[in-house]
Amino acid sequence: MKPRPLVGALALALTLPLTAATPAAAAPSPSAAACALPGRTGWTDEGHDTDRTQFLRPLGTKHVLMLFVDFPDAPATGDPGDYYDRLAPAADWMRQDSYGRTRLDITPLGRWLHMPQDSTSYGFQRGIGFEQHEAYVRQAVEAAGPDVDFSRYDLLYIVPTTSATAISFSPTYLYDPAATGIVVGGTRIKWAVTFGQDLDRWGPKVADHETSHTFGLPDLYAFQGADTHRYVGGWDLMGLISGPSPQHLGWERWKFGWIDDPQVACLASAGSRTVRLHAIEHPGGTKIAVIRTGETTAYVAESRRAVDGDGSACSTGVLVYRIDSAAQTGQGPVQVVNGNPTAVPPTGCTPLDMAAHRPGQSFTDWSARVRISVRSGGPSGDTVQISRW
Repeated sequence: MKPRPLVGALALALTLPLTAATPAAAAPSPSAAACALPGRTGWTDEGHDTDRTQFLRPLGTKHVLMLFVDFPDAPATGDPGDYYDRLAPAADWMRQDSYGRTRLDITPLGRWLHMPQDSTSYGFQRGIGFEQHEAYVRQAVEAAGPDVDFSRYDLLYIVPTTSATAISFSPTYLYDPAATGIVVGGTRIKWAVTFGQDLDRWGPKVADHETSHTFGLPDLYAFQGADTHRYVGGWDLMGLISGPSPQHLGWERWKFGWIDDPQVACLASAGSRTVRLHAIEHPGGTKIAVIRTGETTAYVAESRRAVDGDGSACSTGVLVYRIDSAAQTGQGPVQVVNGNPTAVPPTGCTPLDMAAHRPGQSFTDWSARVRISVRSGGPSGDTVQISRW
């Protein structure tokens, strides 16, 4: 991903149920559009106005061509089909996560393509730059030969042999519309995921994480500091890919069009409303309650359950988080509020993985004049009261 300037993280306040500050009277329910936030980074962010010239539209079937590459210093090992099998489950995960609205049709080109340079020459160890990355993608495309019709595909997956240890991580190539770029047979190559050896660590969900960058999502882990996952923990695969609750946040599902406007409860001005949230792991019902707090900021509440892709969740209930659509990738565009900061996490969980609020708990941000209270919960969801005064 392209580097971006750093910005400071924002502090959040957490309380248990409070008796002070009587919420405002119930306000008319505005349309969901009143809570949609504009992006302000010019790149990947949590805004709703993503440039679909620059980024791939995350709806419908995306046709993906998978290329397998080796290098003079790292000859191919194994059958390309084995590499495909390791990544193929990403399609099932994306289908479930999107309620069937986005599907990955992955076609493997079942032979090894020979890259002209040693694997150590591309600069992956130093954090590959855009020009080097584009050259890497171009060489893979050229190695595929003239018999491949790239116009049939929306996206490329480029998979290196496991012996190419220098290809260490999996960055996403996003084209520059203002430059000449990569053109083959009259087709512009716009988006490609170039996998690295971290595939062994993250598994097929690394494909879903990187594909989500082509859709316009930022990274939710921290680019600087000792605590890499201090913003969202394991609550979204844009943070910790292997986290216990990695399905996309409800806000991102709305941004993608996987959640429709009628499934969003919006509070854009002073008032209070009670919302029945249906767990995001299943389709249907109201999915998120949003309190807009500024031009590019909002709080969101959603119901999470330990099912499907979130089957290993460390806590269940209402997840509360703050959105800042002006925050750069890697600088906390989403920050989860920990509803249980004193809880001792079980093995395999972090303190932030315990963040889900239970009935009787409330969150208040006094500076934003916002409160979210969990009134009740059940197997399929939770009821919350959201207030702004």
